[in-house]
Amino acid sequence: MLESKRKAIIFFVISLLLALTSGFLVLKKVQALNNNLGTMVQIFVANDDIPSRALIRPEDIKMEEIPQKYLRDYHITNAEELMNKVSIVPLSTGDIITKNMLKQASSVVEENNRLITLMQADRIFFDEPLEAMDRVDIIVSHRFNSKEETIVFMKDVKVARVAKEKNKFKGVQLEVPLEAAPELIHMQNYADSVRIVKANVGKLESMQLEDTDQKAPGEKIIEEKADIENQEMDANQQPAKSKTKDAEKSTKEEVTKEEKTKEKQKPDPKQKKQGN
Repeated sequence: MLESKRKAIIFFVISLLLALTSGFLVLKKVQALNNNLGTMVQIFVANDDIPSRALIRPEDIKMEEIPQKYLRDYHITNAEELMNKVSIVPLSTGDIITKNMLKQASSVVEENNRLITLMQADRIFFDEPLEAMDRVDIIVSHRFNSKEETIVFMKDVKVARVAKEKNKFKGVQLEVPLEAAPELIHMQNYADSVRIVKANVGKLESMQLEDTDQKAPGEKIIEEKADIENQEMDANQQPAKSKTKDAEKSTKEEVTKEEKTKEKQKPDPKQKKQGN
């Protein structure tokens, strides 16, 4: 009986050691796989069917995890890369969204407008870096029929987008009417010089600024002081005016009282006739 117990204990210890050894080996293998695959990262996939050329909305996407080893440059891990973008192919639920299937959504508001790209070049100049939604004027210098001239080609053109390379300004996309697009492209290709100048503020704002800037700062200060003095004089004159009004009222009341007493003192003509 003791011999059988001893054998059972020995087998139990051996099996326990084998189980610990196998567990350790499995753990090392899992660690090696994790080190090989890397940590898990989240990428964006379609949460619902997305038609082609349709603007991607926040509810149209969701996130899924994949190993770091399988992450590629075309995967999207940042939600900002999906802002104002459309897919050039239709997507089904669960499809992985990649950068090569995305395109910038058009920022043209009006149907009859088009975006024309103007980049810095030997014949295209920008007086200063621009930002989206700025307004610009286009000045063109060219030679026609042996005559050189410089003209304002377009006024108050909207900047739809700005192109940058390593945070340096490179060019713009201008929103122009469809009928003006060929003329702008023609000047871009054949004009001797195209200069893009940032436009000033709008007409109403410029008129307001001109009205305020026409007077010198010293004149503005003098006018402000005069206004303050006039206000103080008006405030001081109000009590005096009220006093004079009260005096006039009292004199009128006294005159009316005297007239009433005189009328009472006059003899009645009827009484005179009865006495006679």
